[in-house]
Amino acid sequence: MLQELLVSEVRLKILKLLILNPEKSFHVRAIVRAVGAEINAVRRELQNLLEISLLRKRQSSNRIYYSVDTSHIFYSDLLSLLSKEDGIGEQIIKNTKNLGELEYAVLAKAFLRGRASSPLDVDLFLVGNIKMEVLEGIIRDFQQTTGREINYSVMTEDEFRHRKRSNDQFVMRFLTQSRAMLVGDEEKFYSMV
Repeated sequence: MLQELLVSEVRLKILKLLILNPEKSFHVRAIVRAVGAEINAVRRELQNLLEISLLRKRQSSNRIYYSVDTSHIFYSDLLSLLSKEDGIGEQIIKNTKNLGELEYAVLAKAFLRGRASSPLDVDLFLVGNIKMEVLEGIIRDFQQTTGREINYSVMTEDEFRHRKRSNDQFVMRFLTQSRAMLVGDEEKFYSMV
């Protein structure tokens, strides 16, 4: 879907690679291999992204390395968009109907930026009447494929409303962090009482 929004397939692949791996730098040949495109097309798109300051480049020996500038004004928005077409976000969206009555699905942006999960973090938060066996299968596949652990929490709408009204520390902590909405309206999610 994003390919229709962004004109170049090569640019989209480069954005996915760099934005979803913000802690890494890639040299041109590694980018060419990762996106499966001609080197000249990759160089052209890298130059376009440098011109709008979305990327940074640095030279080390005879190689030039590229990384995403996470302070760029569009980084957070692009991260949210790309999270819906890759990884756990893509799987949740693809399986929305199989998951039952999913009202809201939200990913923590810190997780998308590569943060390792700790027991206190919630990376994926779902609200609705969820078929847990389907969700657990999606989570298990993601963890096996990526080698990354993902902490998730599931609540019914009534439980979420109740815990939000009572200023439950767990819910409030999640609501105050930066997040990417996968399913549902963010304003309704936040203002739900």
